[in-house]
Amino acid sequence: MNRFFFCIFSGLFLFLSACTTEKQEKGEVDIIPVPVELKVNAGFVSFDTRTVILYSDGNEQLAKTAAFLSSQLNILTGLPFKVEKANAAKKNSIFLKLDQSLNLELGKEGYLFHSGDRKIEITSATPAGIFYGIQTLYQLLPVDISSENAQKGTWKIPSVEITDYPRFSWRGMHLDVSRHFFPVDFVKKYIDLIAMHKMNIFHWHLTDDNGWRIEIRQYPLLTEVSAWHVDRESLPWDQRPLQQPGEQSTYGGFYTQDQIKEVIQYAAERYVTIIPEIEMPGHSSEVFAAYPELSCRGEKLTVQPGSYWPNVDILCAGKEETFIFIENVLKEVSGLFPSEYIHIGGDEADKTRWRACPNCQARIKKEQLSGEDELQSYFIRRVEKMLTGMGKKLIGWDEILEGGLAPEATVMSWRGYEGGIEAARMGHDVIMCPTNYCYFDYYQADPEFQPEAIGGLVPLKKVYSFNPVPAELNAEEARHILGGQGNLWTEYIQAPEKAEYMAIPRMTALAEVLWSPEKNLDWSSFRSRLQTQFERFEKMNVNYCEGSGKVGIYTRFNPADRTFSIHLETETPSTEIFYTTNGDEPGQNSNRYQDSIIIKQKTTLKAVAFKDGKKLEKPAVYDVAMHTGIGKKMIYNGNYSERYRAGGDHALSDGLKGSLNFNDGMWQGFNGNNLDAVMELGEEAEVHSIAASFLQDQKKWIFLPVEVVLYVSDDGINFTKLTVISQNIPQKTEGPVFHSFEFNPDQPLKSKFIRIEAINPGKCPPWHEGNGQKCWIFADEIVIN
Repeated sequence: MNRFFFCIFSGLFLFLSACTTEKQEKGEVDIIPVPVELKVNAGFVSFDTRTVILYSDGNEQLAKTAAFLSSQLNILTGLPFKVEKANAAKKNSIFLKLDQSLNLELGKEGYLFHSGDRKIEITSATPAGIFYGIQTLYQLLPVDISSENAQKGTWKIPSVEITDYPRFSWRGMHLDVSRHFFPVDFVKKYIDLIAMHKMNIFHWHLTDDNGWRIEIRQYPLLTEVSAWHVDRESLPWDQRPLQQPGEQSTYGGFYTQDQIKEVIQYAAERYVTIIPEIEMPGHSSEVFAAYPELSCRGEKLTVQPGSYWPNVDILCAGKEETFIFIENVLKEVSGLFPSEYIHIGGDEADKTRWRACPNCQARIKKEQLSGEDELQSYFIRRVEKMLTGMGKKLIGWDEILEGGLAPEATVMSWRGYEGGIEAARMGHDVIMCPTNYCYFDYYQADPEFQPEAIGGLVPLKKVYSFNPVPAELNAEEARHILGGQGNLWTEYIQAPEKAEYMAIPRMTALAEVLWSPEKNLDWSSFRSRLQTQFERFEKMNVNYCEGSGKVGIYTRFNPADRTFSIHLETETPSTEIFYTTNGDEPGQNSNRYQDSIIIKQKTTLKAVAFKDGKKLEKPAVYDVAMHTGIGKKMIYNGNYSERYRAGGDHALSDGLKGSLNFNDGMWQGFNGNNLDAVMELGEEAEVHSIAASFLQDQKKWIFLPVEVVLYVSDDGINFTKLTVISQNIPQKTEGPVFHSFEFNPDQPLKSKFIRIEAINPGKCPPWHEGNGQKCWIFADEIVIN
């Protein structure tokens, strides 16, 4: 469902409540991100034309925040809201109060919110915390707030007490403006969306192979030449030929330094810090359209109109003029942006040119470097020294780990968790943004039913399952995880309205993950509260995606009556689900799902969702296994990867079998380590067979276990080895392979506990592209009969 373009009233980012009248009358509260503590009291606080905004002291920033609140409420209602300095709250007021003593309890961004006795009080140690309290106020307001209903006395909010503060200090969203240039007005709106979600970082990706977007006065050709390429927008992104002689570069744009300052100020008023990214040493071919002497070959290029891979053109690390250029650029960038950090990219730096470049090879020899990887480390360390001299800190993508990490660098881990884990163990700060949780340019539902995207699949529920802190880190190492970030690359996002559609509501899910305490995160609750947010988006004319229409599945085992039931849901609200269990394709004439399906035997279930009579996605197909181990407790002796957790601790006994697609949500992954788990049968059970299912997909670095070892026990402590099951499927086998390790004893066994140990090959073999790197094993179900 596409909705294009929204207006937020001159940049208004108010996250207005669209609670229905019924919900509001009941005092129900739907706040995203969910607060740390929320108590709803009886009654409401009403407002009228005499409501005044008060602030507690002469803090200039607080006074500006109070004035900002007044102006935004005025835009909504048409009513004046007087702003005054005061020592205490009074009737019919919104009181913004600073209390430095709260810093220890709530931190710099936390707040206390109290509404009752005909007044609202928002208290924090800092103006930033006050601002986030105001975002909560906006979500409590009725959607139809206006001067008319305020005069009628119908403008009211529930009486509540809230204690709230963020889980992570880095709560970010990224926007790539190189692939497609976005105007200043939309950049401001994007910042509005960030701010209203209580996020605080805007990562502005300003340069890349497809265009240089920031004015650098010392190098005017960067905007005269490098900001423009030939218009190939009518062709697919990966099929765009280079500029031909006689063609003009007409597609692109850039931000002047005055516009940059304007956007920075706009963000600062909303407590959003902008982190600029200037790509180096790779993803820099657009520079060579203007200054070819900075490349290894000195060849004048044209700016790329589309896909560029492998991006072999790279800043020459052997020429001193390269570092002079970089320092001059960074001086202007650092002078514009007040942020503590500058992002320098560092990703996907193809070193083909360096290997053939006499200057780069001379640099390697002079600096006694081991090779091109260490040359990149030399490059990054030199740039970090420049930034340190400018009072800034360096951030780079996780490739900056190659060859050795610069001393004070912060790592943005995008190729999974591994780079972040390595950096944190080295004592470096980390921002987590792995592709399979945080790349919002990926599809969010079945591609057949969605606008074109770059590939991959990151549905809303997957984003909500994101945990920035890897289980592999101890408490001290975990302190280096600053938070997380959603990334919006724009190869397939040409317009602001599509950027909105790809970001919302995945940004909403990520905002809750990064703000709210882990114990408060609950998908069912979030999904319910999100329906209210959808109403708000509707009223604001936000172009949002309703979520995946794929029918998801989860199972429950009731030990009391020993029934095994299946439950179905979609991310999309107000859908009808139809299913079959006889192999037929489901449609609107099939069984209509109500609240559960009781399963008594092995079943292939197919289910499809409809909304307003329209099929949302292709039918989902699930293989359900009935066996003695269904619903039994699993005790893990090692950690599964949070990236591929499937059903968590219940994944291997939930009755759900995986498909040949490793990313179907049914497979549980173990990276470099064994699966070692104990199934607690609960009573001495008669066992006729044991089967453990695994997947091999070597191109995805997934291999079958070397062998599976089975043990039995009567006490769960002392185990006896039962058997070792091997397999002979070649690791080089093409395509995904499903294999079941099965054991059928001559006589039935009786046991209370069964232990399964699947031996991981450890590392990818020498012939594999991941030679020497940790490989995966994937398990889906331990079937006991």
